[in-house]
Amino acid sequence: MSDVGTVVREAFGGGASVEGLVRLSGGASRETWALDVVTADGVRHPLVFRSGAAGLAAEARLMRAAREAGVPVPGVVAAADSYVLMERVEGETIPRRILRDEAVRPLLAGQCGEALAAIHRMPLSALPQATDTRDADAGTPAADVQMAGPRGVGDADGDPLAVWREALDAAGEPHPVFELALRRLAATRPESTRRTVVHGDFRNGNLVVGPRGVEAVLDWELAHAGDPLEDLGWLCVKAWRFGSPLPVGGFGTYDDLLSSYEKASGHPVDREALRWWETFGVLKWGVICVVQARRHLSGEARSVELAAIGRRVCENEWDLLAMLEENPLR
Repeated sequence: MSDVGTVVREAFGGGASVEGLVRLSGGASRETWALDVVTADGVRHPLVFRSGAAGLAAEARLMRAAREAGVPVPGVVAAADSYVLMERVEGETIPRRILRDEAVRPLLAGQCGEALAAIHRMPLSALPQATDTRDADAGTPAADVQMAGPRGVGDADGDPLAVWREALDAAGEPHPVFELALRRLAATRPESTRRTVVHGDFRNGNLVVGPRGVEAVLDWELAHAGDPLEDLGWLCVKAWRFGSPLPVGGFGTYDDLLSSYEKASGHPVDREALRWWETFGVLKWGVICVVQARRHLSGEARSVELAAIGRRVCENEWDLLAMLEENPLR
């Protein structure tokens, strides 16, 4: 971990001190810490410090651009390639607790529509330069490919389906439901009419929610250029509903989300195209579950968490069969 004290003194002056340093859960390659900085004049600043992996300076630049576009994100205090120091936004991030809050829950789908519209207004120049532009154009950035499967996956030029087909093939396991979904999706692919910044993991669990609703959008490391409906569809994937019957993050309806998004963005949303991207999202999450489980079973990374993710494969297969039966993606 980068030296927190040095970073704090550079940002706030030599008289600043660090109090209440506590490591937060989540992230194997990056460490996240909560802390308070007290400046020489006694002012207290609640902050979060992330370190442990390259690329954080680019993520910080992206967050600053998001803030300028009106996206609710933590303010960045200081950043370098190996760390970022940002404001700590108070609120809840655990989805099941969020879904139990009957006062705030009805606000969230509309606020997500507004936040996504702001993300999709961001200039493409805000995105980090990909080492391989094919990854950025494929709807799955290099970081996501490395998280989900073997390196080298992502050679398919501009085709997100090909990326995940290759990831599934590399796992070396038969999954007929995923093969069926891949064929159906390939045969019914909607025409993409816009290319914007895509957050890449906008869902319940990556939002800080307070009494007023969505306070901050977190986890920008998978941002890339692509079809904005990818974000909308991913938010609606069944896995992120956490048992709720409501299709948007477990907290709202499609109409709640889309009416807000269309009003804020000025762009109508094709409902059939959204259904395609939602189905793609279920497929993508299913393949990720396969690949992550293989990492544990092969001995590459022995982990109870990765093993447990493997149990989700059949859930996604069931969800895909239900979606293909209810709406055959004609």
